[in-house]
Amino acid sequence: MSIEIDTGSGFCFGVTRAISKAEEELQAGRPLYCLGDIVHNGREVERLRALGLVTIDHAALAELHDANVLLRAHGEPPATYRQAEANGIHLFDATCPVVLHLQERIRREYEGDSQHRRQIVIYGKRGHAEVLGLVGQTEGTAIVIETLEEAQSLDFHRDIALYSQTTKSVEGFREIVAYIQGHIDPCATFTYYDTICRQVANRMPHIREFAACHDVILFVCGHKSSNGRVLYNECKNVNPRSYMIDDPDEIALSFFADVRSKSDCSIGICGATSTPKWLMEECKVRVEELLGRHE
Repeated sequence: MSIEIDTGSGFCFGVTRAISKAEEELQAGRPLYCLGDIVHNGREVERLRALGLVTIDHAALAELHDANVLLRAHGEPPATYRQAEANGIHLFDATCPVVLHLQERIRREYEGDSQHRRQIVIYGKRGHAEVLGLVGQTEGTAIVIETLEEAQSLDFHRDIALYSQTTKSVEGFREIVAYIQGHIDPCATFTYYDTICRQVANRMPHIREFAACHDVILFVCGHKSSNGRVLYNECKNVNPRSYMIDDPDEIALSFFADVRSKSDCSIGICGATSTPKWLMEECKVRVEELLGRHE
């Protein structure tokens, strides 16, 4: 039996940067709040909580004064910055540079159209923290679409500017672009900007290859991670023996029932951009304990 941890899985640059900022402040002994879970992984959130990081929501931020608050990689709308300034809060802005650049582009698009005749459309998950930050650049007027079907309800007689949440699939974005191009009124303009993070997008073909190389796949991912669900589904499509787990304790002996008798059984462990390497290592140890105990 062999167990391989995918070297391409683990934190993306933006998450690594946010966690490093948090650890730096906490190690200096300074109290630090984080607006929302710093990463969509419960075990990593617990680890940082043990170091002193306090997670708050926007309601708590409104009541907080003269404190240090970390903004996570997903980014925030302008209203959050105004609230922090009014309350004398010092912000540690860990917004991912890719997300920050996208926010700036959408804000310029919105402010450059003084009559707001153009529909600013964002392909993303409705209610996701990053998407809320993007919509905030347009004073709440941007249209969020999650599927090709939702794109069909756009007004094709008006100009459209299409952007994408940084972690959406390239294939899904291209489908929507093609549909709008085929239906936009000749008198209207359509511009689109592929703003998908390639560090995330490039994991898609890699994860397919990894899943195909193993008998069983353990996909380690927090239940809140939308990026994780997309990558897990890719694994599942390639390898039906793929299982999503949030914790080593969720690994069951039944996962390996069909392959344990193979002399060259291969198990792959991978994860999302919000999955820490140390958690995948713990899962490997758990598999070794579980299967070794039942040999």
